[in-house]
Amino acid sequence: MTYRVLIPFFIGALLTPAIVHSTTIERQTIKNSNSKVTTTHPVAQESQQDKAAFYSGQYRNVFLEYGYKKSDIDQKVAKAYHDLFEGPNKVYFEVGDSMAYVSDIKNKDARTEGLSYGMMVAVQLNKKDVFDRIWRWTRKYLQHHGGARDSYFAWSVEPNSLKHNSEGSASDGELFFITDLLFASNRWGNDTGINYYAEARKILDAMWSKDGTDGVRNLINVEHKLITFTPDNYGYSWTDPSYNVASFYEIWAEYAKDGKEQFYRDCADSARAYLHKACNSATALNADYSEFDGKPRSTRWMPAAFRYDSWRVPMNISMDYAWFGKDKAWQQDYCRRIQKFFSDKGVDTFEDQFKVDGSRPDFILQAGGFKKLRHSLGLVSTLATTSMIGDQAQSKKFVDALWNAKLEPYEDGYFDPYYDGLLYLFSLMHLSGNYQIIKPANP
Repeated sequence: MTYRVLIPFFIGALLTPAIVHSTTIERQTIKNSNSKVTTTHPVAQESQQDKAAFYSGQYRNVFLEYGYKKSDIDQKVAKAYHDLFEGPNKVYFEVGDSMAYVSDIKNKDARTEGLSYGMMVAVQLNKKDVFDRIWRWTRKYLQHHGGARDSYFAWSVEPNSLKHNSEGSASDGELFFITDLLFASNRWGNDTGINYYAEARKILDAMWSKDGTDGVRNLINVEHKLITFTPDNYGYSWTDPSYNVASFYEIWAEYAKDGKEQFYRDCADSARAYLHKACNSATALNADYSEFDGKPRSTRWMPAAFRYDSWRVPMNISMDYAWFGKDKAWQQDYCRRIQKFFSDKGVDTFEDQFKVDGSRPDFILQAGGFKKLRHSLGLVSTLATTSMIGDQAQSKKFVDALWNAKLEPYEDGYFDPYYDGLLYLFSLMHLSGNYQIIKPANP
C-alpha cells in the first residue's frame, strides 16, 4: 500500500468487526475468470515459454546488451544497495543483534510494502543476515498472532514507539512476504535458524482460513481470482493494478505445495487478463485503484489517476514477460504503447501523475509535503524495465535515462530514498539480470 502521505486511520477505521510447456503450441489463451471473455494471442510455432527465464534459466543483462561494461554495471547495483542499506541516506536500520526494519522516512513509519521489498532485495542479492533481521522484526512487531487477523500483518507501524498506525493489512505486503519466504527457502534451506517454508505456509494457510469472521477475508477474491486491495470487507471487492503480480502466483504454484497449485495458476492468468482491461488501450496507463473489471476507481482521498502505485505496473508486467512469457503478444504491445506515451512526453522531462487518457490530473497527490508534479526517479526506473520486453525501438532511451539517473535530492529539496530508491534498486537488478526466480538447489 503506497500512500505517499500516511493515512493511519484508513484500514483500521474501515474494517468492520498446470503450466503448459510445449514446443508445438500454436496459440496461447488466457481466460479471464471474472468474465466470459477469452483473450487469445497468436504465438510462434516454438513455445514462447521456452525462452522465458523459468524454463531457460537465462536472464538478460540489458545494460550489457546496450554497451555498458560489466564492471560498471556491477558497481552501479552495488552502490545503489549501499546507498539504501548502508549509506548516510539509508532506509534500513538495524535493531539490536538480530533485527532490522526498512522505513518510509518521509512518513515516519515502517510498512509491509518496504519491509517485504527489503527482504526481496536481500534474498535476490544473497544477503541472508539482512533478510533474517527484517523478517524477525516484522514477525515480532507487525504480524498478528491469534485472533481473526492471525498471521496477517498490520500494514504500518511507528518504528520507535512500535505503535500500529492500523491493525489492518494491505494485500501487497502479504503477497511479497510469501514470495520472499519461498525464495529464501529455496536459496538457504530451512535449517539455518528460520524455517522459511513454514513461515510462508503459515501465511498462506491462514489466508485460506479467513471466512469473513470479524470482517477479515482472503487476500485473494476467490470468485474473481484477483488480489484484493485489503483482505477485509472494505477492500475485498476491488483491487490495485500494481498488486496484480502474475509471476508471483506462478512461484506459489511451483513452491508453496499446499494443494492449491491450479488455483494459483488461474490467479496468474486472471491477473494478466485483468491488466489488459486496467491499462488504457491508447496510453497504456492505469489508475492506482480499479474495480475487478479494470474500471478506474476513485476513493475518498483522491480521484482515479495514474499516480505512485501505478509506477510499479510496468515493472511487474516486464518481470512476468521475462520470467514466464505466457502473455508476450499483449505485453509487447503494452511496451510499445507505454514507451511511446512517455517518449512523446520527453524521456528526460515527463511528469509522474496523469489521468489514464494521458491528460494532466486536476488533483495532484502530494508526497513528502510537496504537492507538485516532477520527473520522478521511481517512474524513470520502472519504465526502463520495459526494455526487457523484446527489442523495442525506443528501449535504449529509457535504459540510458535510468543509467544516468541519480538517487539524490531534487533542487527543491524533495528526496525519497525509500520509494524512489527501492524502485531504482529493483529496476537496476532487473536490467542487470540480478532479479531472478530462485529455484531449490536440489529440486
